[in-house]
Amino acid sequence: QVQLVESGGGLVQAGGPLRLSCAASGLKFSDYAMGWFRRAPGKEREFVAVITWSSDYSYYRNSVKGRFTISRDNAENTVYLQMNSLKPEDTAVYYCAAGTVAGLQLNRADYWGQGTQVTVSP
Repeated sequence: QVQLVESGGGLVQAGGPLRLSCAASGLKFSDYAMGWFRRAPGKEREFVAVITWSSDYSYYRNSVKGRFTISRDNAENTVYLQMNSLKPEDTAVYYCAAGTVAGLQLNRADYWGQGTQVTVSP
């Protein structure tokens, strides 16, 4: 069974950092691009970041550029999202996903995690 399990979410004050982790199992991790998505209260899911299998390319939505960094450790089957300078508008459930680079940037994935809550207080 393919599983993507997010961790690291929590409550943080505006301006602070938080790092999310996503542990993958049941798939050949290096065959997949990985991405992060989020769904804020009352909003639809939106793309946050994507990274290729070899970490040679990554891309971010404009609102997080310069603040968030996606990375992966293929030896540990884990993808990370380092979030700095957090804003209240970043509050959302964050989801890890596996798929293709093109698909992930179009908000599509082969596999989804269950999500982890990130709450940023003003």
